[in-house]
Amino acid sequence: MLRVALLLVCLLAATASRAQTALDPALLERVRVLAETAARAAAPPDTRVAVEIGALDARLRLAPCRQAQPYLPPGMAVWGRSRIGLRCIDGAARWNVTLPLRVAVFGRAVVANGPLPAGVTLSQDQLAVADIDIAAEPGAVFTDPALLIGRTLARPLAAAEAVRAPALKSRQWFAAGETVRVMAVGPGFAVASEAQALGAGIEGQDVRVRFESGRVVSGRAVAERRVELVL
Repeated sequence: MLRVALLLVCLLAATASRAQTALDPALLERVRVLAETAARAAAPPDTRVAVEIGALDARLRLAPCRQAQPYLPPGMAVWGRSRIGLRCIDGAARWNVTLPLRVAVFGRAVVANGPLPAGVTLSQDQLAVADIDIAAEPGAVFTDPALLIGRTLARPLAAAEAVRAPALKSRQWFAAGETVRVMAVGPGFAVASEAQALGAGIEGQDVRVRFESGRVVSGRAVAERRVELVL
C-alpha cells in the first residue's frame, strides 16, 4: 500500500513539473504570429515565412501565470535560429524566459548549379535559380544570375547552395591615382565633384581622396570610379 502511495505521489509530482513548463496553445499561437509578423516585415516580396517553435528548458519551474506576454528581445535576429521572450505580467511571481524558435523564409534565389571551387569566375552555366530558405545562413542572396556573371568566389560552394554576398570576393572599383567622382550626400542634398584616389577603391571599403583644393577626405567606394561621402 505504501509503495502504491509513493508511486502516486511521484506521478503527481511529475505531472506538476510538466505543467510548470508547458505553454498554453493560445500563447504559442501568439508567439508564432509575433515571430512571423517580424520576419515578414524584413522579408523580400513574394517569399513565404514558416515558424518552428521549440520548447522551454525542461529544468525550468515556472510559477502559475494568469497572463504571459511574448515579446522580441532587443537586438535578437528575426530570421533563422533565434529566441523570443516570454514574461509573466499577471501572476503571483513574475518571470521572464526566452523560447527557442527557427524562422524560415522561402524565396527564389541564385544557387550553384554544381560544386564550385574558391577562385572560380562565375558564368551563366554555373548558376541556377531555386526556391530555398534564404534565412538559413547569414548574408544577402541574389535573385538575378546576371548580377553575378564575372564575379569571383572567395570560398567554395556546394551544389544547390545559395550564392551569398559573403561568398564573393570584393571588387576593386579603381586604383590609387585614378580620378574618381565623389558624391557628397547629406540631409536633403547631394553634390558631385571630382578628386584623386589616394588608395585602391575596394568595394564597400573606405578610401581617402584628395580634391583639387588639396583637401583630403575619406569616403566609401561604391561603384566604378565612384566614391560616396556621407555628411
